[in-house]
Amino acid sequence: MEKNIIGRKAEIDRLKKYVNSGRSEFIAVYGRRRIGKTFLVRELFEDNFAFRVTGKENANTQEQLQSFGYALENFSGRASQPANWDEAFRLLAVHIERLEGDAPKLIFLDELPWFDTRGAKFISALEHFWNDWAAYRRDIKLIVCGSATTWMLDNVVNSRGGLHNRATHTILLAPFTLQETEQYFQSFGFPYERQELIESYMVVGGVAYYLSLFEPDKSVAQNIESLCFTRGGELVDEFQKLFKSLFKKADNHLAIIAALDKKGMGMTRQEIMAETHMLNNGNLTKLLRELEECAFIRSYTPFKKSKKDMLYQLIDPFTLFYLRFMKDSGSFLSGYWQKMHSTPTYASWCGHAFEIVCLNHLEQIVRALGIDGTINTLCSWSYRPAKSILEDETADDDLKQGAQIDLLIDRSDRTITICEMKYSQGEFEITKSYDTLLSRRLRIFQKVTGTKKSIVPTFITPNGLLNNVYSRRIPRQITSDQLFE
Repeated sequence: MEKNIIGRKAEIDRLKKYVNSGRSEFIAVYGRRRIGKTFLVRELFEDNFAFRVTGKENANTQEQLQSFGYALENFSGRASQPANWDEAFRLLAVHIERLEGDAPKLIFLDELPWFDTRGAKFISALEHFWNDWAAYRRDIKLIVCGSATTWMLDNVVNSRGGLHNRATHTILLAPFTLQETEQYFQSFGFPYERQELIESYMVVGGVAYYLSLFEPDKSVAQNIESLCFTRGGELVDEFQKLFKSLFKKADNHLAIIAALDKKGMGMTRQEIMAETHMLNNGNLTKLLRELEECAFIRSYTPFKKSKKDMLYQLIDPFTLFYLRFMKDSGSFLSGYWQKMHSTPTYASWCGHAFEIVCLNHLEQIVRALGIDGTINTLCSWSYRPAKSILEDETADDDLKQGAQIDLLIDRSDRTITICEMKYSQGEFEITKSYDTLLSRRLRIFQKVTGTKKSIVPTFITPNGLLNNVYSRRIPRQITSDQLFE
């Protein structure tokens, strides 16, 4: 039922539009494991399927065909056990043709990649079913889902083979936003305040299944302890399962992830190649695209740089959390996560994790600033002085200092918003030394870039700035409440 679905308004509207169109539709819904693809389709159309079946993980061709036959028997009332996929889809067509009325005939093939076992010729049979029968009708609504991103991209979304240009629509399901995360927890009676919701997002992001594992009688910290750092915890082995399920051969994807984890701001393609020893070819392009499609990384061009300087940045909260705390945690220690809260490692992670939360909510930041009506380029900027400048006694002292800005918004109204993303449990205090550092950073930015645009420093914090002489110099602030809008 639609009322049970949290968020996903745009996806719901699109699916309804396609199902109610006056032609047959081939709709591919894809995205990372545990993101809620199956739940969305089933809740929206559960009582309206003309046929529905789910592929079986690690099953052989005969087992897949048997499962397909049983499902067909449930929907048609007629026993049928197809010998191959051509026969399976012929029997499905016969079943659909027996249905009366003009209503859309919804066919849902879930976990599509699992049907494609070695030598089964599943793709060619599906292609023939669509091209030779379904596409000639006006009432067939074929919806396919799959978590195996490599397979879905290669065989459906960007197929150059049998299903090339067959999908009429594709829907990439993204993780929940903070607002959707809040709606999810509220729907199950969780008492969490927004600070706690941000902390949960810093660990598991907006992955629906991960959120479903939280228990309302436990704090966020207690839930993280139980799920990630307790023997048998449901997320202890999730990282390995996640990449194995998404990518047919995940070693290279994991190598890129490990490389990007070493440089928070991101790496160029050349830097990734140097770190991973991969070749500069189409396969690397494919790997990066697949990671970006699954929201593990983002790509962007730094301020006043060209496309060849594009950076790739790791932005998946759970991956970052796993690499920082779970990967090398060793044996399970009682109270490990709560003990970590008092360490410098935890404080450093909080700062970076909150930045990642912000980068996953750029749309909300632009809206909060009231600049969604302008053309905005969201990027970063960094400067490292050349050796010649460092050795030049007459050089500007500012230019002998390095500087980095993790998020700036280059606007079409001759303004640049410089964003400082800072995590704190209470109000963030701008001290005299931090004010000096910020002022120098802005001077260096203006001198190095030569920009003539107005510079507007903006702080993004969970609870705002502590009111003092330095914070009163900051023209704009964004708090967590605005990230939830």
